[in-house]
Amino acid sequence: MTLDVIGLAVFPIKDSITNSTPWRMRRNELNRAFSTIFRSSTRSRVIPMLRAALPIFRFLPAARDEENKIANETMARIGDQLLRQSKAGILANEKEHGKVEKTAFKQRDLLSLLLRANMSTDLPPSQRMTDDDVLAQVPTFLVAGHETTSNDMALFALTQNTEAQTKLREELFTIGTDNPNMDELNSLPYLDAVVRETLRIHAPVVMTGRIAVQDDILPLGEPIRDVHGNLLDSIKIKKGQSVMIPVTAINRSKAIWGEDAKEFKPERWQHVPEAAGGIPGVWGNLMTFLGGPRACIGYRFSLVDAVVHARPAFEFQLAVPADEIIKKTTIVQRPLVKSDPKGGSRMPLILKPVNLG
Repeated sequence: MTLDVIGLAVFPIKDSITNSTPWRMRRNELNRAFSTIFRSSTRSRVIPMLRAALPIFRFLPAARDEENKIANETMARIGDQLLRQSKAGILANEKEHGKVEKTAFKQRDLLSLLLRANMSTDLPPSQRMTDDDVLAQVPTFLVAGHETTSNDMALFALTQNTEAQTKLREELFTIGTDNPNMDELNSLPYLDAVVRETLRIHAPVVMTGRIAVQDDILPLGEPIRDVHGNLLDSIKIKKGQSVMIPVTAINRSKAIWGEDAKEFKPERWQHVPEAAGGIPGVWGNLMTFLGGPRACIGYRFSLVDAVVHARPAFEFQLAVPADEIIKKTTIVQRPLVKSDPKGGSRMPLILKPVNLG
C-alpha cells in the first residue's frame, strides 16, 4: 500500500495505480528488488562490513553480490523508463508553450518536478543536475518513504509501555472518526510524542556514511585526547576519507537526553532537553533523518506513514517474549524472531479489540 502511494507521488503515472497494468508490473518488480536488497539475516556478514568500513577491501566478493546487482539493475531500469516518460511530457509542454518554465508544467509528481526545475530556461547552468543525479533521487525517495516505515518499532515500543499505549488510545478516541485527516492527526500532541520517541529510540538507519570531496577540518563540540595524549578541538578530514555518522549514538546520548536516554518515554517530548536544540537534524531534534541539504528526501512520507497507521480500536501485545525480538540491520533495521531467523522480518503481535462502550 505504501509503495502504491509513493508511486503516485513520485512517478508520472496518469492512470490510477490499481488499474494501471504497467505500474502493477513495475511495482511487483520493485517489490522483489527491495526484498532482495533489504533482506535481513542473523548471519554475520564480515566481508560487507569490511567493504563498508575500509575502501581497500571493496574488491572482495560477497555471497549476495550477484542478486543485489540484478536488483539494482531492475531499480535503475524502471527508474530510467519513468525518467524518459516524465521528460517526454515536459518536452511536449515545451513544444506547446515554446519554453520550459518552472510554473508551466502541471504534473506534480516528484520526478516531473525535479526534471521541470532542472530543464527550465530560467535556471543557471551551474544549478542543473544530470539525468543520473535526478534519477538517483528516485530510489532514495522510495527507500526513505517505503522501506524505513514498513519496519518501524512503534508497536513493539507500545507493547513494552502499556501506560503509553493506553494514553495514546484515549487521545485517538477524541477524534471521533475512523478516518481522520492529517490535520486532525497532527493536532494530537501525544501521538506526535510517540512518533518522535519511537524514531529516537528505534531509528531505522543506525548509522550512515559520507565521503569527503575535499580536505576539511571537522570542529568538535568537546575536546578529545588522541592516542598520543594530545588534546584536540578538531579533526582533519582528507579528501576521499569515509566519515561515519552515528545516528543512534546521538539519538540515545545520555549527555543530551539524560540517564533514561535508552528508555521509551514519550513524555520527555513535553520538555525537550536544552542540549537537544544543538542537534542539526532536519526534524524533531533528532539525527534520524539526518540534516542539511543531504537530509533524507523522503522523511515527510515516513512521518505521514507512521502517523496514519495509528489505530485506537485495538490493544497490542507481543505474541512472543520481548527478548525473542531482535533487530538486524541491512541498510535499515528490521525486527526478527530470534528463535526463528529463517522466518524473515516479522514481529508477531496479538491484537485484541477494545470495548468502545
